[in-house]
Amino acid sequence: MDSDARAQVVAAVLRDGNRVLLCHRSATRRWDPDVWDLPGGHIEPGERAGAAMVRELREELGVAVAEPTGPPAQHVAGATYDLQIWLVDSWAGTPVNAAPDEHDAIAWFDATELAGLHLAHDSYLATFTSILTRPPR
Repeated sequence: MDSDARAQVVAAVLRDGNRVLLCHRSATRRWDPDVWDLPGGHIEPGERAGAAMVRELREELGVAVAEPTGPPAQHVAGATYDLQIWLVDSWAGTPVNAAPDEHDAIAWFDATELAGLHLAHDSYLATFTSILTRPPR
């Protein structure tokens, strides 16, 4: 599958001090059921990646964030998708599960709790560990 046929996806690592926010994908989800994942989703046609990330956080968590001005913190290329991940450490509002049809729970996790989770992607644990060791911006 060529890169043009891959789904274009964005996500965010919301960091609050030494914790990251993850969403648990419902067991009934068609793609990646019953795993902890980042909030995010597909880029709509004609939408900028950063704008899609802002929209997805509003839709899924009910929070407002600024559109990123820099490149994503991580890029993950899978066989069927290209995922851009931004670090977000400032937002307005309190994160809630505003998309219960997609996630059955959201929760904050610190570095000691992450290794025990069934994460949506193999690279996530290293990504989260790296992010949690960086000083906040």
